[in-house]
Amino acid sequence: MSLETILGLAAMLFVIGIFGVLTKRNIIAVFMSLELMFNSVNLTFVALSYYVMPVNLVTDLSTAMTGHVFAIFVIAVAAAEVAVGLGIVFALYRVNGSIELTSDMGRSN
Repeated sequence: MSLETILGLAAMLFVIGIFGVLTKRNIIAVFMSLELMFNSVNLTFVALSYYVMPVNLVTDLSTAMTGHVFAIFVIAVAAAEVAVGLGIVFALYRVNGSIELTSDMGRSN
């Protein structure tokens, strides 16, 4: 696969994620769309690391692994985001009795 193909795939995944964030009313679906966006960024980091700085042309291995390190960092941030997000989902369910994103969230019944 070429770099353009991988970047095109990552862009399509990112656009699908944005579409999901903007159109879904269920907060779990919104978090899934955010994760899709994070993973498209990870794909971009790894592809750029692989194609822009090939391992056989770089004398220092840490330079060639920069994209992979960023991808691992994004995965760690995404895991923290999921943990905080699930806490928010549980709190919203206790208050509203639903996990749907609506304009009257937080108002007492």
